Amino acid sequence: MNILALVEAENHVCCRYRIAAFRPHLEAAGHTLAIRALPKDFLGRLKALAAARYADVVILQRKLISRFETGWLRRRARRLIFDFDDAIWLRDSHSGKGFDDAKRTRRFRAIAASANAVVAGNSILAEQVGSKATVIPTCINTQHYSAMQVGKTDHFIRLVWIGSSSTLKGLETQRELFESLGRAIPALRLKVICDRFPEFEHLPIDAVNWDERTETAELASADIGIGWVPDDPWSRGKCALKLLQYQAAGLPVVANPVGVQAEIVRPGVDGFLATTIEEWIAAIRALVSDADLRCRLGAAGREQVRAKYSVDVGGAMWVELLNRVGKGAPC
Repeated sequence: MNILALVEAENHVCCRYRIAAFRPHLEAAGHTLAIRALPKDFLGRLKALAAARYADVVILQRKLISRFETGWLRRRARRLIFDFDDAIWLRDSHSGKGFDDAKRTRRFRAIAASANAVVAGNSILAEQVGSKATVIPTCINTQHYSAMQVGKTDHFIRLVWIGSSSTLKGLETQRELFESLGRAIPALRLKVICDRFPEFEHLPIDAVNWDERTETAELASADIGIGWVPDDPWSRGKCALKLLQYQAAGLPVVANPVGVQAEIVRPGVDGFLATTIEEWIAAIRALVSDADLRCRLGAAGREQVRAKYSVDVGGAMWVELLNRVGKGAPC
């Protein structure tokens, strides 16, 4: 089948991890994949949407196009799949206008109803769609990740956080937590892989500008991956990509139990879940004081990614779904 993916941008993280990563698996199954960014201007979008007539299956990723555009696309697409990995019917945690957005919700419902199948990044998101949804998690190409490096020459233990400027806002609200960690564990440093960086008085920051070519090596050179998100409707729908990246790099993970973070991190197996400052300090201190524990938990996390969140697993799920959609079977 000829597959056309309509995305926000080809270099957008969602396109890279949720569509482009599966190209080899789709091609091995006899499919072709073309990826096209949707322009911001109305006429440009209509032109891009019209290209659907040349594809056997169209994947619309995340974009909440208008009802008119949805109808325009639906009339031209033989089969339509809608893919999303966030609670996109809501405003995000930092909008300042509250979470509910009637316009976004209407568009989301219209697109989901029009699609032959819907792909959700996790079960929490899938609940919004019902039986039409197939859960395909955001997946990691484990071949791109080396395991955590050992035998370092300095005496620091490095936490690592990776993310965008927007998600960094959440981290910055937890100043008390990170100042407390720095005071309680003097050997601690925080590596931040981003395009801007926080400042804490008691916790030194190792600032690393994000680069796709170096991110996996930067993760592997740290000791403990951390994930903190607000406990709110937007964050509960997130797919926890950063936790999967930490685990792929062989790092033990400490995170707060919000959304799928509580599923990905298995306490005492591949990391710890922590809510209060005291729980965070206890979890980090246990890992700082025991290198063998860090290695053991990191190895378990890496194996979990291979088994449940690898591109091989996700690719097989996409091929199965496309076969069902192509045959017109209920999805």
